Amino acid sequence: MIVPSVGWRCGQRASGSLVCPPMTTPPYQPGYPQPGYPQGVSDKSKIVAGILGILLGTFGAGRFYTGHTKIAVLQLVVSVVTCGFGALWGVIDGILILVNGGTDAQGRPLRES
Repeated sequence: MIVPSVGWRCGQRASGSLVCPPMTTPPYQPGYPQPGYPQGVSDKSKIVAGILGILLGTFGAGRFYTGHTKIAVLQLVVSVVTCGFGALWGVIDGILILVNGGTDAQGRPLRES
């Protein structure tokens, strides 16, 4: 039997056997965060990520800042392979983050300030 980590606690009967209530999944409730999904807003700033993307997009700085290391390394490699022409990707990425916002590596939206 699986022992629940939160909520109800298991008990022991007088006979020594272990008693645990059945585990159920609560129904979906709109407006409440669901387990396994990101909660709240990131501690990373949208403005900082956008400015880093525009100024240091060649090095993937905006993506390193938000925690997207794979994309950041790819930006860096593309910039090196294309002799700097790939820096345009970082500039466009930074502008899009400033205009549309973005997410951190955990999927939380970046904060506005």
